[in-house]
Amino acid sequence: MIQDNQNVVWHSHLITRALREKLHGHKGMALWFTGLSGSGKSTIAGEVEKELYQMGVSSYLLDGDNLRHGLCQDLSFTNHDRKENIRRVSEVVRLMVDAGLVVLTALISPYRAERQLVRKVLPIECFLEVFVDTPLSICELRDPKGLYKKARRGDLQNFTGIHTEYQAPLQPDIRLDGTHKLSSLTHQVLDLLRVCKIITY
Repeated sequence: MIQDNQNVVWHSHLITRALREKLHGHKGMALWFTGLSGSGKSTIAGEVEKELYQMGVSSYLLDGDNLRHGLCQDLSFTNHDRKENIRRVSEVVRLMVDAGLVVLTALISPYRAERQLVRKVLPIECFLEVFVDTPLSICELRDPKGLYKKARRGDLQNFTGIHTEYQAPLQPDIRLDGTHKLSSLTHQVLDLLRVCKIITY
C-alpha cells in the first residue's frame, strides 16, 4: 500500500548535524565511487576507509554487493530496479551524512541521471563524485568475480558494459585512472578530502 506522504511530517530533533559533526571533529561527507565492475571502486574505497580509520575519522563503507544482501535484496538489475537501488542507497547515505559520518559508497551506478538524483538528495557541500575510470578491457581481464565471463556466455543478463551502457561522469569531483597503483589512487582521494577540509595534514 502506498503511503500518504501528505500526512507524514519531517521531525527536527534537538541534536543537529552540526552538533554531531562537532562531536566527530569533522564534517559529514559522501564519497560516491562509480565505475564499471572490476574498475577498483570497492578496493580503493576500502583503502581510503582504512586510512580514515587510522586518522580517527568516523566513516562507513557501503558496498553495492553487500547492500543487495539486505536492503536491496528484492531488486534485480533491470533499469527500473537499478534506479530504485540508487534511490534507497542515497536515502541511507543522506541519513549517515546527517549523523556526521564520512560515507563511502562503491556502486556501479551506471546512469548520469541517477547519480544526479543523489546529488539532489544530499546537501550540495556534502557530495563528492569519484569516478574510477578503468577501461572495459582491463576490467574484463581482472574479472575478480567472473561476472564478465558469465555475461559473455549469456548466463548473466543486463550486465553493465556488455548488455547495457555505462555513462561516464562528465564532471566528476575527481577522476581516478584505475590502471594506476592503489596507493597513488588512495592518496588522491585523501588529498581531495584535505582540500574539502574533511581531514587535515
